[in-house]
Amino acid sequence: MGDTYGLGYGISGSGVHSMPWKVDTTVEVRREFVELCNVEGSKVAERCRRFGVSRKTGYKWLSRYRESGLSGLKDESRRPLHSPSQIGTAMESAVIQLREAHPAWGGRKLRRRLEDQGISGVPSASTITEILRRKGMLSASAGPPVASQRFERARSNELWQMDFKGHFGMENGGRCHPLTVLDDHSRFSLVLEACGHEQGSLVQSVLTSAFRRYGLKRC
Repeated sequence: MGDTYGLGYGISGSGVHSMPWKVDTTVEVRREFVELCNVEGSKVAERCRRFGVSRKTGYKWLSRYRESGLSGLKDESRRPLHSPSQIGTAMESAVIQLREAHPAWGGRKLRRRLEDQGISGVPSASTITEILRRKGMLSASAGPPVASQRFERARSNELWQMDFKGHFGMENGGRCHPLTVLDDHSRFSLVLEACGHEQGSLVQSVLTSAFRRYGLKRC
């Protein structure tokens, strides 16, 4: 079993928990992603999995980087272009009528049928779902099934798992002790370090570098 540490709580006797810094910004992490993707032979899907992002998000970063460089990796305004409160009465009526005709259809299927009917300005599936919710046309239990037990954490840097993956001999007579650290939300491999031993001082040094790169949990 590997050792598991909750970030922000520190490691006994190390003093690591008192470090409040985070050096790498979101833009720098995204830059690392696109640069790795641009390496010859690199697979975007694999990079997306390692960075804990969807392929759609990964390709969006790549596209924005090619068009605008580093500035394209900055967060854009999250203000929605459309709001359920701004949907016209005619569109809302069309959504409601179609739902009444097909009570089992959700937002995505309703949206597709409205588009197939040639209606312009059809809102997003999430907006259609919100219309149905406001009109009391969704049951309280509507939504995706929820797992009875969730091992994965809700956000990155809530919990890391650390483990030495055994050890093996090398040609020079020494031994290699592979140290791994995994984020329990993104499943991103934060550390894969070939260590010469498993003593606390070396582990602290490796973790310090990881904390500088990826940050600590915000309490």
